[in-house]
Amino acid sequence: MKKIFDFVLAVLALLVLIVPIALVALAVKLTSKGSAVYWSDRVGRHNAVFKMPKFRTMRVNTPAVATHLLDNPAQYLTPIGSFLRKSSLDELPQLWSILTGKMSFVGPRPALYNQSDLIALRTEHGVDKILPGLTGWAQVNGRDELPIPDKVALDVVYLNRRSFWLDCKILVLTFLKVVRRDGVTH
Repeated sequence: MKKIFDFVLAVLALLVLIVPIALVALAVKLTSKGSAVYWSDRVGRHNAVFKMPKFRTMRVNTPAVATHLLDNPAQYLTPIGSFLRKSSLDELPQLWSILTGKMSFVGPRPALYNQSDLIALRTEHGVDKILPGLTGWAQVNGRDELPIPDKVALDVVYLNRRSFWLDCKILVLTFLKVVRRDGVTH
């Protein structure tokens, strides 16, 4: 049921958001060098690495590490990168990953391939068995502000309590957080 829900919702979202997606892609291209979409190596279900698209918010040649590991993340942002991150518009291309079955709307956020501490902790607790999500329980309970053990603890809560209604609650809470720009540090 979740797979069908994700697919139908992704198709509907693409139909509604096609113009904003095109406008964001154009804005990224016009304000910085490089492609509009950045394909990031991420860890998915069963720790399989997949390519996850995002609108590019960082300059070309930025180190491929989690933003919090950069000495001064702001120096790497494109002219509209901060806005795209705070508004979560950079996440729109991930609808492709949902359509192709690599992601779900709700699940733990996919780790970067080189976040071995996060990957190991999720694997230890069985979180690797579920599809990563565009949003998740950790995102609505702290997002970028959470240390890795706390994120994984929230991922475990989601793993154990998964349901259609919890997913709906997380989607509503995500919408509210995005509108309020809560929990975004860069």
